[in-house]
Order: sequence, then C-alpha cells, then structure tokens
Amino acid sequence: MHAWTVKMSTPSVLAVLMVFLMAPGGVLSDTRGTRGLEAQQLAPSSTLLHRRLKRSWIWKQLFVPEEDPTPRVIGQLKSNYDHGEFSIKYVLSGEGAGDVFEIDEYSGEIRALKKLDREEKAFYTLQAQAINRKTNEPEEPQSEFIIQVQDINDNVPQFQNEPYVSSIPEMCPVGTTVAQVTATDADDPMFGSNAKLIYSILTGEPYFSVEPKTGIIVTSWANMDREAKEEYLVVVQVKDMLGLSGGYSSSTTVTVSLTDVNDNGPIFQHHLYNFAVPENAPVGTTVGRIMAVDGDVGVHAKMTYSLEDDLEKSSIVIINTDPVTQEGVVLLAKPLDYESKSRYIMNAEVVNDHVDTRFLALDEFRDRTTLKIIIEDVDEPPVFLSPSYEWEVPENVAVGTVLGSVGARDTDIVNNLIRYSIDKRSDPTKAFKIDPNNGTIAVAKALDRETADWHNVTVEAKETTQNHLSSSVVVFIKVLDINDNVPRLARDYQPYICEGTQAGEVIQLLSSVDSDDPIEGHHFYFSMVPDKHINPNFTIRDNQDNTAGIVARRSTFTIKDQTQYLLPVVVADSGFPTLSSTSTLTITVCRCQPAGHCPTGGVEALALSMGISIHTLLGILVCLVTLTADAR
Repeated sequence: MHAWTVKMSTPSVLAVLMVFLMAPGGVLSDTRGTRGLEAQQLAPSSTLLHRRLKRSWIWKQLFVPEEDPTPRVIGQLKSNYDHGEFSIKYVLSGEGAGDVFEIDEYSGEIRALKKLDREEKAFYTLQAQAINRKTNEPEEPQSEFIIQVQDINDNVPQFQNEPYVSSIPEMCPVGTTVAQVTATDADDPMFGSNAKLIYSILTGEPYFSVEPKTGIIVTSWANMDREAKEEYLVVVQVKDMLGLSGGYSSSTTVTVSLTDVNDNGPIFQHHLYNFAVPENAPVGTTVGRIMAVDGDVGVHAKMTYSLEDDLEKSSIVIINTDPVTQEGVVLLAKPLDYESKSRYIMNAEVVNDHVDTRFLALDEFRDRTTLKIIIEDVDEPPVFLSPSYEWEVPENVAVGTVLGSVGARDTDIVNNLIRYSIDKRSDPTKAFKIDPNNGTIAVAKALDRETADWHNVTVEAKETTQNHLSSSVVVFIKVLDINDNVPRLARDYQPYICEGTQAGEVIQLLSSVDSDDPIEGHHFYFSMVPDKHINPNFTIRDNQDNTAGIVARRSTFTIKDQTQYLLPVVVADSGFPTLSSTSTLTITVCRCQPAGHCPTGGVEALALSMGISIHTLLGILVCLVTLTADAR
C-alpha cells in the first residue's frame, strides 16, 4: 500500500491538505496524519483493496495567509514509499512553482517564498510528483492540488459613484428617501467579516438617518424649511467587520438640497405707499413701484398685483406685475387735473399665481396695502375754450369788420392774465388783426375769394407771468363768394364760314367762364348787341346750357363779295347784380374743302383783300424760290 500524505506545518493554517496519489495498480489511499497511515498499513489487504476500488484521488486545499512577508513552510507532501532514506525526490510544478512556492525535494515541505495578495490572486493550482532517485521513474502518479491565499482585512471599503447629490421637497414627511450610498470592500466576502459592511451617520443628525445594511438615507425630521436652510451636508461612514474594532472605515458626503414648495404667501414691505405725480404727466407714466416679499422661489414666488375690484375700472392708475423683479408697477391710466382733485387713496392687493392649500390657508396667499397718490400742481399753459374755430366772411366785407372772438383761460389757481396774438407765419398777408386783450379778430385788408378762399390763422394765447406759457388754436376763415367778376368767352374764338353755307347752319359753338363761384353754379346767357337793325348775316342761338351757337342767316356768302364779318357777342351771368361782357368775333369767309375744312382761310382772305388772286400769289412765290436757287 502507498499514498501521498499532506501535512500542515504551522498552527496558523486553518486546514490540512492530504493528497493521495494512485499506487501501482491504481489504488487510492486516504490517510489523515501518521496515525492514519499506520492504521492503513495494519489493515487487511482485502479491506484496502475494497477501499481502493471505491475511491478516487482525494485532495484538499493548503492555506497561506496573504500579506505575510516572511518565507515560511505552509505544508508537507510525502509518499508512503518515503522511509526517510532520501530515495524519493519531490518535484513541484504549476502556478507559482519556483518563484512563489518551492518544495524541499527531500522532505516534501512546501514553502511560500514571498508576500501574497489575495485580491491580486486568490489561489494557485500546482502539481506534485515523487520520483525514484535511482530509476528516475515516478513512484507516484502526478497529483494536482490548490493552495488558497487566506484573506486578511487589508482593504478599506470604498464608496462608489461619488459625489452624491440629492434633492427633496421641503416639508416632506419623516421617512422620505433621500439617496442610497454604496460602498464595496475588496476583501473576501466569504471569509469572516472582513467585507461585511455597516453604514452610520457622522454628520446630519437629527435631520437624516441611514439604514445600517443598505446605505439608504431617509429623513428623520419633519418640517425642514428651505427658507431657513436650503442645503445640508450629510456625512455617512461605512465600516467593515460589521463595525467591530480593528476594522477599516471611510466616509462620503451627500449634498442634500431642499426644493421649494409654496409654503409662503406674499407680504407687502409697507402698509402704506406714498407717491407723487405731476398733473401734466401723460397716460402710461410710471407713478411708482410696490413690492411684496415671498420667501419661495421660482414659480411659487410669482404673484399678481391689482387694485380692489371696485376700483379696477374707475381708478386713475392700474398695476402691472414686472415679470423680472416681481414688483407691482403703478401706471397712470387717466389724465390728471390738480385743480379738480389733488390726492387719491386706494387699496391694492397681491396674490400668488400658484396656490397650494396643503401648506397654507387660501387667505395666506394674498396680502393688501394702501396707495396714497399726491397730484402735484403744474403751471399749465392757457386752455382755449374751443379746440378750433371756423368762421365765414363775404369777400367784399369792409376793412375793420369783426369776424369773432377766441377765448382761453388759465386753469391754474392763480388765473394769470392772457394776451392774444396772430402767428405771422399763418397770415403772411396780414389780412386779419386781433385785439390782444379780448381775442377779437377783425378784417385788416380787403379779401378776394378768387385769390384765397380759405385762411387758416393760428392764434396764440400767452400768460403774462415770468414763464410766459402759451398755447395756440387754429381759426379757419372761409371767404364767401360775391359776384364781382364778369363772364367772358372761354377762349379766343376764330370762326369761319364756308362758301355755300346754308342759312340756319351753326358755324361756331361758344362757351363762357367766370372766376366767381356761385352756390347754385354758373348760368350764362348769350346774345347779340342790341341794335335798331337786325343783323342780316348772323344771329346768336342760346342753348340754355351755358353754350351758344353762331347761326348763318343767309346762304350767299362768297369771298368775292366779302372776306370777313364782325360779330359782337354779349355774355351775361346770373349773379346779383348781373354782370356781362361783350366780345367782338371776326368771322372769315373760306373756300372750304368738301369736308368743310378751311385750310388756307387766312392766306386766301389776305390775298383777296389786296386784289390779287391766289393763283397769281402762288406764281410770285415760285419765282422767288427759283431766283433764290440761282443766286446760290
């Protein structure tokens, strides 16, 4: 019978590895120390054979403590063929053989050569052989065994995922989860308590607590107020070895911020706000600003300012909320008049835009204050009694005629004296004059509607005080038409009559113009100059539409008889009094073309009046042209 025997060499090792190798014939032997080996040697061979057939190779671990810098024997391997004669040579191979572990080839003692780190390598797998020194043949088949590096508490627990930042709502209930911190320990979690961690609070009590095993941080204080303290630094410690003495520890800081909830209502900084505004301030002027303080932030601090409901529509001011500063901007909504009312007192209120009745009653989300607005007196310019004036005057009115009066008053309490004047730029011809004391305007020059039918005169009213404040008003003066212009023919007519014209034919249509502008429009009447004898050649036919026609009274007009006729024409208007004018027209006799056109009426008439025929005149012109060409 033969077997490997593994012995433990030091009391500090927790277990003894006994590796049994196959004997010649493949029989297993399991011994536990020398006593077991002797017992096996005394056992009957049939019993050993029975055991060898049932069992396989058995090996156990050897242990070596980590971080031990001293070389030391950690165990011994020995074959039952080894009788102390050094005939057996022990050989070690595998992981770390030769540099980490060595075996005494004579005694089989295994020695650790250097300091080991379990966290770097937890175990080594090696093989052992027993060689016959004489034959150099194996006495035992090669056997594999493991050397386990035994853990010691040499690692500090480390927090993961730092830094820790968390936020919770203010006023949250006790037990609200804040965050979870997690630490790890590189030591062996399966060996003792080296990697057994426990958490505790170093800083942060009584507001926070931590669950010892999970690292979950929860609130332990009710009514934490963000407005009192917005941020907490919670220091959590972790210890290994379940917190027992001799272990390692580390700590981490959790930054806990309180987020805002609407647990504060707006409060005015003052119970009374006094403002002053001049009476001439335009609508939209900022009268002042009011401010309510809200301890909350963000959307919970938004607020709206307003006047009391019964003042909203009638008040001289409105209040808008400045979205940036959250102030109430008091704006002038109506014109002011110090002389009518010099001060106003009103109530304003502010209300949170977002109300949360979980924290405050409904009335606590609003506040009220009083506004006192003093109107300041301003020396104002005179005010005309009318925004403008409009008068009418006939164009033939006499110089000095009074057209009317303008009036202005000083609205200030002192009621200063006022003087009136006409702006020269609005009356460049100086057609009007004004009484500086009472504002009476009269005609200073004759007016002509046909020259200017409207006058827009600017009148200035100025106080006699040192400031000389003034204002102005426009007086619109319409000049009315009178019939002071005679009618006249519309143009310089040059009528002609063709030879062969029949009696009763119209040879010229006449119209008239008049510079006047009667209300009912123009009505012109055409006639001939009254005479004892009736004109035997022409007559005037009035069409009753402000036109008239010259009509031939006979049919025997020829150039040979007479080339021109003079015809006086009278044009009268319908004004009062009636005005008229007489124009004498020259009617030329013409040898007209078939269409009635008289192309050479003037030349032909001239030649005939000189006793020369048209053919003779044309011959003379041809000769003159020829002589001129030869001279060249």
